[in-house]
Amino acid sequence: MKVSTKGRYALRLMLDLAVYNTGRPISLKDVAKRQQISEKYLEQIISLLNKAGFVRSIRGPQGGYMLTKAPGEYTVGRILRLTEGDLAPVSCVEKDGMECERRQGCVTVRIWEQINEAVNSVVDHITLADMVEWQMEKADQYVI
Repeated sequence: MKVSTKGRYALRLMLDLAVYNTGRPISLKDVAKRQQISEKYLEQIISLLNKAGFVRSIRGPQGGYMLTKAPGEYTVGRILRLTEGDLAPVSCVEKDGMECERRQGCVTVRIWEQINEAVNSVVDHITLADMVEWQMEKADQYVI
C-alpha cells in the first residue's frame, strides 16, 4: 500500500489546523504557505474533509477552516481512509473486497492479512493529538 499525495497532504493539512488553532478560522492560503502545498490542491482536499465533517468552513474576510472536534478524536486511519479508501495491501483482504476463488488454498493471503492488520493497528492508534505533540517536540529541538 502506497499513500498518495492526497493522503499525505490531508494529514499535513489536518495537523496544521490543529497546531495553529487559536480559536479562529485558518485560511488555506496560510496553510499552503506553511506546508508548501498548492492552494488549489488543498482546496480539493479540504472539500473532502469538509463533506466528511472533519472540518468546518467559516465564510467571510476573516474566514477559513477549523477542526470540528478535538485533535485526540481524529485518528490517522480515519483521515487516510477518507482520502485513500481501504488501506489493505491487496483487494482480497479489503473490508468489502472481492471474493477470491483461490482463497481456500492460498498461502499468501495470510501474509496480506497480517500486513493489513499491522497497518490498521498503527494508523488507528495514532491521533492528531499525538502528531501535534510530536510536532511540538520537534520545535523544542530547534537550536540556534
